[in-house]
Amino acid sequence: MKEIKIDTEYIKLGQLLKLAGVATSGVEAKILILEGNIKVNDEVVIQRGKKLRDGDIITSQEGEYKIVKG
Repeated sequence: MKEIKIDTEYIKLGQLLKLAGVATSGVEAKILILEGNIKVNDEVVIQRGKKLRDGDIITSQEGEYKIVKG
């Protein structure tokens, strides 16, 4: 599981996918999310603007990512 460090209170799901390299653009992130390919804490999420906070775990076909406030 790869840790993604953030300096803010939260990061939006679409931004996180680009930061982690899962998506190369906002459009690609949107498609991945709307097709049900992304889970947050083991639940499929279809909200691109979903706020992710410290401790949240995101799962995609590329792997798992954990949000760490640093």
